[in-house]
Amino acid sequence: MKILVGVKRVVDYAVKVRVAQGTVELANVKQSMNPFCEIAVEEAVRLKESNIAKEVIALSIGPKQCTETLRTALAMGCDRGIHIQTDLRTDYMELQPLAIAKLFQQIVAEKEKPDLILLGKQGIDSDCGQVGPMLAGLLQCPQVTFAAKVESKDNGFLVERETDAGTESIHIQTLPAVITCDLRLNEPRYATLPNIMKAKKKPVETILAETMGIDLTPRNPVLQVMEPPPRKDGIKVADVDALIDKLRNEAKVLA
Repeated sequence: MKILVGVKRVVDYAVKVRVAQGTVELANVKQSMNPFCEIAVEEAVRLKESNIAKEVIALSIGPKQCTETLRTALAMGCDRGIHIQTDLRTDYMELQPLAIAKLFQQIVAEKEKPDLILLGKQGIDSDCGQVGPMLAGLLQCPQVTFAAKVESKDNGFLVERETDAGTESIHIQTLPAVITCDLRLNEPRYATLPNIMKAKKKPVETILAETMGIDLTPRNPVLQVMEPPPRKDGIKVADVDALIDKLRNEAKVLA
Protein backbone atom coordinates (compact mmCIF):
# COMPACT_ATOMS: atom_id res chain seq x y z
CA MET A 1 0.00 0.00 0.00
CA LYS A 2 1.17 3.50 -0.87
CA ILE A 3 0.13 6.54 1.17
CA LEU A 4 0.26 10.15 0.03
CA VAL A 5 0.21 12.72 2.83
CA GLY A 6 -0.30 16.45 2.42
CA VAL A 7 2.07 18.84 4.16
CA LYS A 8 1.32 22.58 4.37
CA ARG A 9 3.70 25.35 5.43
CA VAL A 10 1.93 27.96 7.57
CA VAL A 11 2.74 30.75 9.99
CA ASP A 12 3.78 29.02 13.21
CA TYR A 13 0.90 28.58 15.64
CA ALA A 14 2.81 30.42 18.39
CA VAL A 15 3.34 33.57 16.28
CA LYS A 16 1.00 36.53 16.64
CA VAL A 17 -0.22 37.33 13.13
CA ARG A 18 0.30 40.92 11.94
CA VAL A 19 -1.60 42.75 9.21
CA ALA A 20 0.31 45.19 6.99
CA GLN A 21 -0.74 46.92 3.77
CA GLY A 22 -4.03 45.04 3.59
CA THR A 23 -2.62 41.53 3.96
CA VAL A 24 -1.11 39.16 6.52
CA GLU A 25 2.58 39.92 6.96
CA LEU A 26 4.82 36.96 6.09
CA ALA A 27 8.24 38.62 5.87
CA ASN A 28 10.61 37.52 8.64
CA VAL A 29 7.83 35.48 10.25
CA LYS A 30 8.52 31.97 11.55
CA GLN A 31 6.70 29.33 9.53
CA SER A 32 6.39 25.62 10.18
CA MET A 33 4.30 22.56 9.34
CA ASN A 34 0.57 22.92 9.84
CA PRO A 35 -0.28 21.10 13.12
CA PHE A 36 -3.05 19.03 11.49
CA CYS A 37 -0.63 18.00 8.73
CA GLU A 38 1.80 16.82 11.41
CA ILE A 39 -0.94 14.54 12.70
CA ALA A 40 -1.53 13.22 9.16
CA VAL A 41 2.20 12.54 8.72
CA GLU A 42 2.37 10.75 12.07
CA GLU A 43 -0.60 8.54 11.17
CA ALA A 44 0.90 7.67 7.78
CA VAL A 45 4.21 6.73 9.40
CA ARG A 46 2.43 4.60 12.02
CA LEU A 47 0.60 2.71 9.27
CA LYS A 48 3.96 2.07 7.62
CA GLU A 49 5.49 0.90 10.92
CA SER A 50 2.54 -1.49 11.31
CA ASN A 51 3.40 -2.99 7.89
CA ILE A 52 0.06 -1.82 6.50
CA ALA A 53 1.81 0.59 4.12
CA LYS A 54 5.07 0.12 2.26
CA GLU A 55 5.74 3.70 1.18
CA VAL A 56 4.76 7.15 2.45
CA ILE A 57 5.11 10.17 0.16
CA ALA A 58 4.87 13.74 1.47
CA LEU A 59 3.45 16.38 -0.89
CA SER A 60 3.71 20.13 -0.32
CA ILE A 61 2.64 23.13 -2.41
CA GLY A 62 4.28 26.52 -2.07
CA PRO A 63 7.56 28.48 -2.36
CA LYS A 64 11.12 27.13 -2.18
CA GLN A 65 11.02 27.19 1.62
CA CYS A 66 8.49 24.33 1.54
CA THR A 67 11.43 21.97 1.09
CA GLU A 68 12.28 22.66 4.75
CA THR A 69 8.80 21.54 5.76
CA LEU A 70 9.11 18.46 3.55
CA ARG A 71 12.44 17.62 5.21
CA THR A 72 10.65 17.68 8.56
CA ALA A 73 8.11 15.18 7.22
CA LEU A 74 10.94 13.02 5.88
CA ALA A 75 12.67 13.16 9.27
CA MET A 76 9.43 11.98 10.89
CA GLY A 77 9.49 8.89 8.68
CA CYS A 78 8.20 9.66 5.17
CA ASP A 79 10.17 7.98 2.38
CA ARG A 80 10.28 10.75 -0.22
CA GLY A 81 8.81 14.12 -1.00
CA ILE A 82 7.16 15.98 -3.86
CA HIS A 83 7.29 19.77 -3.95
CA ILE A 84 4.90 21.60 -6.26
CA GLN A 85 6.68 24.93 -6.39
CA THR A 86 4.80 28.19 -6.79
CA ASP A 87 5.29 31.74 -5.55
CA LEU A 88 1.55 32.15 -5.03
CA ARG A 89 0.51 32.51 -1.40
CA THR A 90 -1.23 29.38 -0.12
CA ASP A 91 -3.08 31.09 2.75
CA TYR A 92 -6.20 31.74 0.60
CA MET A 93 -4.90 35.11 -0.59
CA GLU A 94 -3.80 33.76 -3.98
CA LEU A 95 -3.89 29.95 -4.09
CA GLN A 96 -7.25 28.67 -2.89
CA PRO A 97 -8.63 25.21 -1.96
CA LEU A 98 -10.05 24.25 -5.36
CA ALA A 99 -6.75 24.93 -7.14
CA ILE A 100 -4.84 23.05 -4.43
CA ALA A 101 -7.23 20.09 -4.73
CA LYS A 102 -6.73 20.02 -8.51
CA LEU A 103 -2.94 20.00 -8.08
CA PHE A 104 -3.27 17.09 -5.66
CA GLN A 105 -5.66 15.34 -8.05
CA GLN A 106 -3.14 15.41 -10.87
CA ILE A 107 -0.38 13.95 -8.69
CA VAL A 108 -2.73 11.29 -7.31
CA ALA A 109 -4.43 10.25 -10.53
CA GLU A 110 -1.64 10.61 -13.08
CA LYS A 111 1.63 10.19 -11.20
CA GLU A 112 1.58 8.34 -7.88
CA LYS A 113 -1.76 6.47 -7.74
CA PRO A 114 -1.68 6.00 -3.94
CA ASP A 115 -4.11 3.75 -2.08
CA LEU A 116 -4.73 6.29 0.68
CA ILE A 117 -4.50 10.10 0.88
CA LEU A 118 -4.09 11.58 4.37
CA LEU A 119 -4.55 15.32 4.92
CA GLY A 120 -4.91 17.61 7.89
CA LYS A 121 -8.56 18.53 8.47
CA GLN A 122 -7.71 22.21 7.82
CA GLY A 123 -4.88 24.71 7.59
CA ILE A 124 -4.57 27.03 10.58
CA ASP A 125 -4.02 30.00 8.26
CA SER A 126 -7.22 29.88 6.20
CA ASP A 127 -9.25 27.41 8.34
CA CYS A 128 -11.19 26.37 5.23
CA GLY A 129 -11.16 22.58 5.65
CA GLN A 130 -12.10 22.22 1.98
CA VAL A 131 -9.15 20.56 0.21
CA GLY A 132 -9.90 17.02 1.45
CA PRO A 133 -13.59 16.96 0.45
CA MET A 134 -12.85 18.72 -2.85
CA LEU A 135 -10.08 16.24 -3.67
CA ALA A 136 -12.37 13.29 -2.91
CA GLY A 137 -15.01 14.82 -5.16
CA LEU A 138 -12.54 15.31 -8.02
CA LEU A 139 -11.24 11.75 -7.64
CA GLN A 140 -14.78 10.36 -7.13
CA CYS A 141 -13.52 8.30 -4.22
CA PRO A 142 -14.67 7.72 -0.61
CA GLN A 143 -13.76 10.23 2.08
CA VAL A 144 -13.90 10.52 5.86
CA THR A 145 -13.30 13.88 7.53
CA PHE A 146 -12.28 14.74 11.11
CA ALA A 147 -10.77 11.31 11.78
CA ALA A 148 -10.11 10.57 15.46
CA LYS A 149 -9.08 6.93 14.97
CA VAL A 150 -7.94 4.92 11.94
CA GLU A 151 -7.43 1.17 11.87
CA SER A 152 -7.02 -1.36 9.09
CA LYS A 153 -9.99 -3.70 8.58
CA ASP A 154 -10.97 -6.13 5.79
CA ASN A 155 -8.62 -4.62 3.18
CA GLY A 156 -9.97 -1.18 4.00
CA PHE A 157 -10.09 1.17 6.97
CA LEU A 158 -12.43 1.62 9.90
CA VAL A 159 -12.42 5.32 10.75
CA GLU A 160 -13.90 6.92 13.82
CA ARG A 161 -14.75 10.53 13.10
CA GLU A 162 -15.81 13.40 15.30
CA THR A 163 -19.16 15.11 14.82
CA ASP A 164 -21.07 17.83 16.65
CA ALA A 165 -23.13 15.10 18.34
CA GLY A 166 -20.25 12.81 19.31
CA THR A 167 -18.42 10.27 17.16
CA GLU A 168 -19.38 7.87 14.39
CA SER A 169 -17.54 5.00 12.71
CA ILE A 170 -17.29 4.61 8.94
CA HIS A 171 -15.87 1.54 7.20
CA ILE A 172 -14.05 2.41 3.96
CA GLN A 173 -14.00 -0.66 1.75
CA THR A 174 -13.05 0.99 -1.56
CA LEU A 175 -9.62 2.44 -2.19
CA PRO A 176 -8.20 4.94 -2.94
CA ALA A 177 -9.80 7.06 -0.25
CA VAL A 178 -9.25 10.45 1.37
CA ILE A 179 -9.05 10.84 5.16
CA THR A 180 -8.63 14.18 6.92
CA CYS A 181 -7.08 14.06 10.39
CA ASP A 182 -8.31 15.70 13.58
CA LEU A 183 -6.47 16.52 16.81
CA ARG A 184 -7.42 13.39 18.78
CA LEU A 185 -6.03 10.99 16.16
CA ASN A 186 -2.49 10.90 17.59
CA GLU A 187 0.37 12.89 19.08
CA PRO A 188 3.06 13.61 16.45
CA ARG A 189 6.62 12.54 17.24
CA TYR A 190 9.60 14.84 17.38
CA ALA A 191 12.14 14.43 14.61
CA THR A 192 15.38 13.16 16.16
CA LEU A 193 18.79 14.44 15.07
CA PRO A 194 19.82 11.15 13.37
CA ASN A 195 16.56 11.12 11.41
CA ILE A 196 17.02 14.78 10.47
CA MET A 197 20.42 13.89 9.02
CA LYS A 198 18.97 10.91 7.16
CA ALA A 199 16.19 13.10 5.76
CA LYS A 200 18.75 15.21 3.92
CA LYS A 201 19.55 12.20 1.73
CA LYS A 202 15.95 11.30 0.94
CA PRO A 203 14.72 12.37 -2.53
CA VAL A 204 12.50 15.42 -3.01
CA GLU A 205 11.10 15.96 -6.50
CA THR A 206 10.27 19.52 -7.55
CA ILE A 207 7.50 20.28 -10.03
CA LEU A 208 6.63 23.81 -11.16
CA ALA A 209 2.93 24.45 -10.62
CA GLU A 210 2.76 26.56 -13.79
CA THR A 211 3.75 23.52 -15.90
CA MET A 212 0.85 21.36 -14.69
CA GLY A 213 -1.78 23.00 -16.90
CA ILE A 214 -4.15 23.87 -14.05
CA ASP A 215 -5.95 27.20 -13.68
CA LEU A 216 -4.74 28.59 -10.35
CA THR A 217 -6.79 31.81 -10.52
CA PRO A 218 -8.58 32.53 -7.19
CA ARG A 219 -12.35 32.03 -7.39
CA ASN A 220 -13.01 34.30 -4.40
CA PRO A 221 -10.89 37.47 -4.49
CA VAL A 222 -9.87 38.76 -1.07
CA LEU A 223 -10.86 42.42 -0.95
CA GLN A 224 -9.50 43.45 2.44
CA VAL A 225 -7.75 42.03 5.49
CA MET A 226 -8.21 43.75 8.84
CA GLU A 227 -7.05 43.11 12.37
CA PRO A 228 -9.87 42.48 14.84
CA PRO A 229 -10.73 45.46 17.04
CA PRO A 230 -8.94 45.51 20.39
CA ARG A 231 -10.88 44.02 23.25
CA LYS A 232 -12.30 46.56 25.68
CA ASP A 233 -11.03 46.53 29.26
CA GLY A 234 -13.14 44.57 31.70
CA ILE A 235 -14.98 46.17 34.59
CA LYS A 236 -15.83 45.07 38.12
CA VAL A 237 -19.37 45.11 39.46
CA ALA A 238 -20.47 45.37 43.05
CA ASP A 239 -22.86 42.41 43.16
CA VAL A 240 -24.92 39.94 41.14
CA ASP A 241 -27.75 42.42 40.61
CA ALA A 242 -25.33 44.88 39.01
CA LEU A 243 -23.93 42.12 36.80
CA ILE A 244 -27.41 41.14 35.59
CA ASP A 245 -28.20 44.78 34.90
CA LYS A 246 -25.06 45.17 32.79
CA LEU A 247 -25.77 41.97 30.85
CA ARG A 248 -29.38 42.95 30.18
CA ASN A 249 -29.09 46.68 29.44
CA GLU A 250 -25.57 47.10 28.05
CA ALA A 251 -24.46 43.78 26.61
CA LYS A 252 -28.05 42.92 25.53
CA VAL A 253 -27.42 39.19 26.11
CA LEU A 254 -30.33 38.74 28.55
CA ALA A 255 -33.97 39.28 27.75
